[in-house]
Amino acid sequence: MSERSCLSVILAAGEGTRMKSAVPKVLHRIAGLEMLAHVTHALEEAGSGDTALVVGHGADAVTEAARAFAPHAESFIQSERLGTGHAVLAARAAIARGYDDILVTFGDTPLISVDALRAMRDGLSTGADVVVMGFRTDRPTGYGRLIEKGDALVAIREEKDCTDEERRITFCNGGAMAIAGARALALLDAVGNDNAKGEYYLTDIVEIAAGQGMAVRAIEAGFESALGINNRAELAEAEVIWQRRRRREVMLDGVTMIAPDTVFFAHDTRIGRDTVLEPNIFFGPGVSLGEGVIIHANSHIEQARVEDGASVGPFARLRPGAEIMQGAKIGNFVEIKKARVEPGAKVPHLSYIGDARIGARANIGAGTITCNYDGFLKHFTDVEPGAFVGTNSSLVAPVTIGAGAYVASGSVITESVPADALAFGRARQSIREGFGKRLRDRLAALKAKK
Repeated sequence: MSERSCLSVILAAGEGTRMKSAVPKVLHRIAGLEMLAHVTHALEEAGSGDTALVVGHGADAVTEAARAFAPHAESFIQSERLGTGHAVLAARAAIARGYDDILVTFGDTPLISVDALRAMRDGLSTGADVVVMGFRTDRPTGYGRLIEKGDALVAIREEKDCTDEERRITFCNGGAMAIAGARALALLDAVGNDNAKGEYYLTDIVEIAAGQGMAVRAIEAGFESALGINNRAELAEAEVIWQRRRRREVMLDGVTMIAPDTVFFAHDTRIGRDTVLEPNIFFGPGVSLGEGVIIHANSHIEQARVEDGASVGPFARLRPGAEIMQGAKIGNFVEIKKARVEPGAKVPHLSYIGDARIGARANIGAGTITCNYDGFLKHFTDVEPGAFVGTNSSLVAPVTIGAGAYVASGSVITESVPADALAFGRARQSIREGFGKRLRDRLAALKAKK
């Protein structure tokens, strides 16, 4: 099958009206990735070569977004909504170039499985002219039924057109279809619109092909592969399914999850074995964790890298550009943004580190802030290896804390500190005996007059 050429035709012209959104439906996201991208990635993994996107509502937005995940996809406009068969023929120019396999899928089925796509292509490679993806359910109401005679599929019957016996069939149409390239245009052109809606239905090619003596088969996939998204509730249901799949994969790959249902992954989260994930963790896109990492509870991580043996949290936030290197520690209520925390360094609690380097084995005391923004530009803070910054310190960038230097607690550092130096940046303490009581008495009297 790998030597067979394949064109994927993705129907992505549906409006997002029921999503109650200005965003085209296929661009709504599961695990941080557009539904359409989930479909294209599955098709690529199944060996599809070229991609034709059939777009309609929000065509420019869909085409522009697709450049990021399917840069070589070709877009075709379905100017009128005249059914799925009509939509596929919008990509006539691409189909006519000649491919062994034509895979037709929908851009709003983000959970379609690679195995199902491969099975359809396998069916074509072993002699079928048309292969339909089906699924079984004990609640078939509302779905088109797959009508079989022996191993052959002879028709897809919409429920309203089914006989009582056909309504009892639990093998239902999953939407996706594979068509032999040499047969595709002739079958599509043979589809008529003699129905109540005057539309051209892709499903009609099954009966047409069977009537011409062609080999038509159905392959069985899980219901999730056929799950189409039409509203926000269904979007949330698909997210739940995707997360459940990914959690299982991660645990089987050697990651410990204490409360799996409370951990949420992005589509590209990478995690090394022997890592431990405590409850209530959210991963945005672009996160890579090494081996033996501990992410403590209630942490939020996006576009960040955490290397082997590092510890993060609880209640930590790693923002884009955070690099936590081998054996480093990020503690509770710490926020890291565009900063590298080098091996063995510690930022244990209650700190903001942005646009900075924290050198190897450096220690950042509680309440330390890198003052990186002057209202116009961001500036860099460099804490060199082995430095110690006392609690409640403000490092006003640009500034360097030299290797082995010591910053006294409560300091505001505005000038660079040489290596091994001790820096104080705070006002001298003043004590006035008895003034505390005098102030308290005066304030109490003022309050009593009100």
